[in-house]
Amino acid sequence: MESPQKPLPKSLTRLLSAKLRAVSFFIHRWLGLAIGILLCIAGLTGSVLVFWHEIDHWVLAQRLGTVVPAGAIVPVAAIIESIKTAYGKKQWNLSTVAPPQSAEEPYQAWLETPAHHHWQVFVHPYTGQIMGDREWETSWVGLIYDLHYKLLAGETGTLVMGIVALLTLILSLTGIVLWPGWRNFMAGFKIKWKNAHIKRTNFDIHKVSGIITAIFLGLIGFTGFAWNVPQAKVNEAIYAVTFTPKPAAPVSKPIPGQQPLSIAELIQRAEAVIPDATMTYIVLPKKPDSPLIVSKRQTQESSQWGNTRVAIDQFTGELIQLTDGLKPTRAEAIMSQFDAVHFGTFGGLATRILYVFVGLAPLALLITGFVMWKHQRRVPKPGHS
Repeated sequence: MESPQKPLPKSLTRLLSAKLRAVSFFIHRWLGLAIGILLCIAGLTGSVLVFWHEIDHWVLAQRLGTVVPAGAIVPVAAIIESIKTAYGKKQWNLSTVAPPQSAEEPYQAWLETPAHHHWQVFVHPYTGQIMGDREWETSWVGLIYDLHYKLLAGETGTLVMGIVALLTLILSLTGIVLWPGWRNFMAGFKIKWKNAHIKRTNFDIHKVSGIITAIFLGLIGFTGFAWNVPQAKVNEAIYAVTFTPKPAAPVSKPIPGQQPLSIAELIQRAEAVIPDATMTYIVLPKKPDSPLIVSKRQTQESSQWGNTRVAIDQFTGELIQLTDGLKPTRAEAIMSQFDAVHFGTFGGLATRILYVFVGLAPLALLITGFVMWKHQRRVPKPGHS
């Protein structure tokens, strides 16, 4: 019979703990200084993007006017044909159309120019009249989103911010390790204001704001890295770890001499697959082998756009693939939460408000961290205590 393993001596445990803290401190300090400004840019723009839909709704209402409900909504197929007629001469590719999610919203359509610029077109849902359009890249939200996602620097900026996101995860983990509350829980949340030296108050602000936001910043960093750096194959890793087979991309099978079915018929067939679900957007076929994809939200789904996807063969009208948002695979269940944890929508309005402050936290952490670094760099002169 094997004898039970003896616990590590307390002295060795303390030594390992001290080593871990020393390494964590070194990584945390220099990472904070290295990516602090970029993380602040991502945080400040992220705070704005938490409520960009509401802000943009007001901005568009000032520019295009409001939508007043009057009668029945024009069918989406008719809206698609109207947009194709209006913009067909420009040779812009109509890629996505989103029906209004409330009675006061317009239809929104996305078009891509030959130069790979993206335009939004807004259509009155009760008259079918085009209310206006705008170039996404030069709109207020497009600029903020571009700054947040890729520093207005294209693919290079996307990769840089992806790396910053990964380092943010590491920064969060090392901050959690260094939190003083592991030794005294209540002291870890205490900020001393009265009769305290500015260095002490500064440190307390850093530790409290850091521990409150660390988990959220870590999740934001992980999801941002997964999106910005597809070369890391995070999604593939999730499929592998969860032992979930990755589904093949849905493909239409072109029939020689036969034209695709009409958009109206394809939408009708997609709607019939799960008739009780709400259509949230349509991805139109871009190539002969591309399917029509309809995104839907079932009643029990919490996501704004839903996680149910219906792919229809554009030549036969047959169902190619169905992703049921209520019956996800293990991998889909994990990846479907990326949007929620990155944008703070998992708890409704309360977590969205919280995420505004989470986005502001990097600025406070950078300032307080820099102050601590400056104080630590000061070396007393000979003869002074």
